[in-house]
Amino acid sequence: MHNSSQTDPPPTAAGTAQGFAHAKAILFGEHAVVYGSPAVAVPLHGLGVQADIRRSPAQETRIESQLFSGTAQTAPEPMGPVVAGLRAALSAVDDPDAEVELLIRSAIPHSRGLGSSAAVATAVARAVANLEATVFAEETLHEIVQAAEAVAHGRPSGIDAWAVAKPAPIRFQTGCAETIDVGERLVFVLADSGHHGSTAEAVGGVRARRDADPSRIGATISRLAELTDAAVDDIRSGDRVTIGSRMLEAHGLLGGLGVSTPTLDALVDAATAAGAHGAKLTGGGLGGCVLALADDDEAAEELAEALRAAGAPRTWTTEVRPT
Repeated sequence: MHNSSQTDPPPTAAGTAQGFAHAKAILFGEHAVVYGSPAVAVPLHGLGVQADIRRSPAQETRIESQLFSGTAQTAPEPMGPVVAGLRAALSAVDDPDAEVELLIRSAIPHSRGLGSSAAVATAVARAVANLEATVFAEETLHEIVQAAEAVAHGRPSGIDAWAVAKPAPIRFQTGCAETIDVGERLVFVLADSGHHGSTAEAVGGVRARRDADPSRIGATISRLAELTDAAVDDIRSGDRVTIGSRMLEAHGLLGGLGVSTPTLDALVDAATAAGAHGAKLTGGGLGGCVLALADDDEAAEELAEALRAAGAPRTWTTEVRPT
């Protein structure tokens, strides 16, 4: 899988340009981030998106993807973010009326909290830039992806748009993202619970709990924020054991916020029993995925096997390389 960076290859001779992006997982701080606390997201280079684009000989914009094949004008509502991202990218290169053919190939599962819509928009934007033989500045790329994310999610925080575009882990807080240096290689196994997550439902549930019991829920959110900032130092030093124990504590706290499920808890228990340093739900919860930290590649294989045996329909292994 392409290891995405800020720049992508120039257009090929055939007039087709490409753009790439990767998935992301929230390692710490989901739900607390909604209340202005920090979050840490890691890149999932093992899960990516490729967008191929060329000017349309038929003078109409067509989109080919797993979800839809046809003209942009006839695209159904779920394709709205893609169309919005494409239009924003074309406007950013001063060619808003360009007619193009766009092919999207994504290995990122939908509605699993992995940044699928942001990654697709990032890949499309980079493809448009490459078609024009340019590279978008970070801020410009971020604005394009946020335009797509606003269609996908209403009022996006911006964490996905930053996390899918940066090759290293980030600390994100109130719209700002900073890259975290990585001291030692981290190997993660991601396990699909088999259930769609609903971020809106999960966030609404936490808000209702917070309104009903502000002191208890406020204390939980404060502790999640403490774990997040402590984990930034652990990532810098490469302390896998401590990162793992913080992951387990964070999962317990998220369970207290009502966003875990018996399936997610069972996968976390299976990962721990199989030797993971730690494991937790990642993203909004109420479905989605569990992220587990393995000691090395061999341990990751055993971990993935144990998670599938515990009921995960799919697992993926990915690494975060040292800086």
